[in-house]
Amino acid sequence: MQMNEMMEFILEKVPAGVIVLDKAMKVCFSNRQANKFLQRYELPAELMNVSRRIFGAAGKAGLKDLFPGEIHLAKKCVGSPSNWLFRVHILEGTDTFVVVFILEEAVSDKLDLNKVRQRFGLTRRETDVVRRVLDGLRNAEIAEDLDITQQTVKDHLSNVYGKVGVENRLGLASTLLTLPDSITG
Repeated sequence: MQMNEMMEFILEKVPAGVIVLDKAMKVCFSNRQANKFLQRYELPAELMNVSRRIFGAAGKAGLKDLFPGEIHLAKKCVGSPSNWLFRVHILEGTDTFVVVFILEEAVSDKLDLNKVRQRFGLTRRETDVVRRVLDGLRNAEIAEDLDITQQTVKDHLSNVYGKVGVENRLGLASTLLTLPDSITG
């Protein structure tokens, strides 16, 4: 694998969003997942306040003393069914940057989808679609995420509904979230 392929994979396929803020508090870099987040939600005010404090202390002795260890923030964003985890890192060099890793605490993470797949005889791709449905993605978003057509998403959903014995997304979510032994610790 060449360096360009590796970088493209990191920028496009890694499930965590990555945002880099400069001292003007502007996003100077974001990967695909971060762009999706920014299209739907705003960065939490608490995150921006911490970033301002970091930049205010940048260049002064003791930046690491002011911000020892990792900075974590868990927040529910307006309009999101999920909690979001923000991990803040300080990148010091000639300039200081704040690097934020964004992870969604998704509904699908609460299920053992391997057990669901086996119980209902779902294919791996159908399970990929189910995961995204549970996380609230629309068909167009699922198609983009999995690099398939919207019609293929509809076909997979139709197969899943038949195998699970439901008629729609709500029925699917309700059935899967109430299954015994499918909820993870």
